[in-house]
Amino acid sequence: MEAPTPNSVSRGEEAAEVEEINWTELPRDVTSMILSNLNAVEILSSAQYVCSLWRKLCREPMMWRNIDMHNLGDLWDLEFDLEKMARHAVDRSCGQLLSIFIEYFATDKLLNYIIDRSSHIRHLRLVSCYSISDDGLCEGIKRLPLLDEIDLCYCSFSKEVLEAIGRYCPRLKSLKLNCQGFRRPHIECNEEALAIAQNMPGLKSLQLFGNKLTNDGLVAILDGCRHLESLDLRQCFNVNLGGNVGKRCAEQIKIVRYPNDPTDDYEFDAEIHDDASFDEEYPSGISDLDLLSDDDYYDFSADSDFSDYDPFEQYRFYD
Repeated sequence: MEAPTPNSVSRGEEAAEVEEINWTELPRDVTSMILSNLNAVEILSSAQYVCSLWRKLCREPMMWRNIDMHNLGDLWDLEFDLEKMARHAVDRSCGQLLSIFIEYFATDKLLNYIIDRSSHIRHLRLVSCYSISDDGLCEGIKRLPLLDEIDLCYCSFSKEVLEAIGRYCPRLKSLKLNCQGFRRPHIECNEEALAIAQNMPGLKSLQLFGNKLTNDGLVAILDGCRHLESLDLRQCFNVNLGGNVGKRCAEQIKIVRYPNDPTDDYEFDAEIHDDASFDEEYPSGISDLDLLSDDDYYDFSADSDFSDYDPFEQYRFYD
C-alpha cells in the first residue's frame, strides 16, 4: 500500500475541517449570549452593524442591564466620544441598568445623567475618574439605595465620600478602594479606614490594594466590620500582621490577602513605587498634607479661579 504523502494528508485535513460558521444564522439566544460578552464600546461601534438581527438585539433593554465602558485610557486616540456613547447605552437600558463600569472619562454631569435614569443600580465601578468631584459622587450616591457593590480605583475621593456611601447605601456588601502601592515615601493615613469602619458595618468583601492605613486603621475595620469574609491588603506596606492583629485577621476573616502576597491576579498595574530620596528628606515619614506647600495648594471651591479646572479638557470630544 502506498504511503500517504504530505500533500494527501493536507488535503484530507482540509476536507475534514468543519464548515465556517455563519454567525447571522445562530439561534437568537446563542447570539444574545455572544453579544453579552462584548463591552458597550464594541457593541455600539461595530457589533450592532453586523446584520439586522444583531442590530435588533443590540437595541433591547435587557442587553444593557450591565454596561462596561472599559478602555485603556488613550482618549486622544479614539474616534468616538465615550461620554456620548455612555449616555446612549444608558438610554437603551430603559431604566433596567444594574451595573455600570466607567474608566477615565466620567464627569459629574455624566454621573448625574446615569443616575437620573437608573435608580436600580447595584454595582458602580469608577476607575481613574478624576473629573468626578466629591460633591458630585456624594449627591449621586444619595439616589442609589440599592447599591451593594462599589469600586473606586485610582480615584482621589475624600473620606466624606466613604461616609456618604455608608450612610446612603445600607445594602453595601463589597467595596474596592484601590491605589498605587508605595514603599517610599513612607506615608501613613487612617482616614479612609476609619470612615469604612464607622459607616459600613455590613461589608463582606473589602479590597484596599495599596492603601496607606496602619495597624490602627486595620483594627478599627476589624472592630467595625464584623461580617467581613474577604480582605485584600496587598501592597498595604504600613500594616504589620504579626502578633495579635494578624491572629485576629486569620480568626475573623475567611480569606485574607497579605501585603506581600502575589499580584498575578490583580487586574491593574501592580508596580510598586519606591523613592528612597524622600526618606532622606523626611526620615520620620510624612502625612498627605506634608506633600503640599503653600505654593502648591489651590482652593477648588465654587469661588475659586480653579473651580472649573479640568485636567482632561484638551482631550474632550465634541459632536
